[in-house]
Amino acid sequence: MTEEARRTIAADIVFDGESAHRDCAVVTEGEDIVSLILRREIPRGANVVELPKGAWLAPGFIDIQVNGGGDVLFNDEPTPEGIATILHAHRKFGTTSLLPTLITDTDEKMIAAKRAVAEIMPHAPGALGVHFEGPFLSSERLGVHRADLRRAPQPHHVEMLAPPPGGVSLVTLAPEEAPPGFVSELVAAGCKLALGHSMATYAQTREAMSEGLTGFTHLFNAMRPLASREPGPIAAALESPFAYYGLIVDGEHVDPAMLRLALRAGLGHPMLVTDAMPPVGGCAQEFVLQGRTILAQDGRCVTADGTLAGAALDMASAVRNCVALLDLPLERALVFASTNPANFLGLGKRLGRLVAGYRADMTAFDPQSLRVISTWVAGERSAEEW
Repeated sequence: MTEEARRTIAADIVFDGESAHRDCAVVTEGEDIVSLILRREIPRGANVVELPKGAWLAPGFIDIQVNGGGDVLFNDEPTPEGIATILHAHRKFGTTSLLPTLITDTDEKMIAAKRAVAEIMPHAPGALGVHFEGPFLSSERLGVHRADLRRAPQPHHVEMLAPPPGGVSLVTLAPEEAPPGFVSELVAAGCKLALGHSMATYAQTREAMSEGLTGFTHLFNAMRPLASREPGPIAAALESPFAYYGLIVDGEHVDPAMLRLALRAGLGHPMLVTDAMPPVGGCAQEFVLQGRTILAQDGRCVTADGTLAGAALDMASAVRNCVALLDLPLERALVFASTNPANFLGLGKRLGRLVAGYRADMTAFDPQSLRVISTWVAGERSAEEW
């Protein structure tokens, strides 16, 4: 590629996934990052995007749990077009890649979701694969998942849940509901495994982790609570340096005091997730989730009886809440939003950092408000500026 084909994005602060650098620029060619240089080293005549004064440039946010966005619910529209709408809705909040998430549904719907992801991935690098949240869940911790669609794993599910070509398959399950060896089979098939909607004991959780389960879906929510005589999955997650746990930092799903305690005590790797529903990036204030009307009000998505049903949260707000509610440095919150989820998905050598050889997925934002200014996915800048 010629020097003219290179693109340079300069910012007052560039956070590379580990450290913040002042007065630097990221140089890209095509979809890749070539180098991180000082602003004064930018060649004369270079194709330069100068970000506004005070703006930060950081790795694009990676959200591994997105039920919907832009008034689209993935369960209702498991199509390439539905995924494209969800991607666009979340990009304005700094999310440059995500896993469309299908909550408990039929085998036919699960097959359709995986097919749609496989179809769109070659054309939309922001789609990393698919997240199947269910249907192998505990009857005691279903939340808004439909009880009549909950079922036991069958042999054909291993192949059905295997990753789409070139993509990731994340499966959230209750390990105590799975037959012996099922976790190992899914891991051998290439799936990433997370515990969620589970009443697993500490021993059952540890057994699943020994078979390859490394993730925990929305830690604290929809799982056996931490107790003195039965520490359950929460203790197993926090004491393991190999665990990755999703946190919904909206001030609603988990009290900030509990999250602050988990971050102080935990040895593993926190990840910000939104558990986002259709109103994120959309206009409607209510939607139907598998026959139940859900209201989006006061920053919450709830059923008529007040049960939480996903979240009305975006990733930029989750990062901002980490700073405001959890007293975290911005740099650490950014790691939770990009580097850690990339590593969990096995993509940590390609995504989640701004260094040479990584894909040019970037988010530019105001560090005070976390208002997103612009994004780049595989080197392509968003058509819209927000």
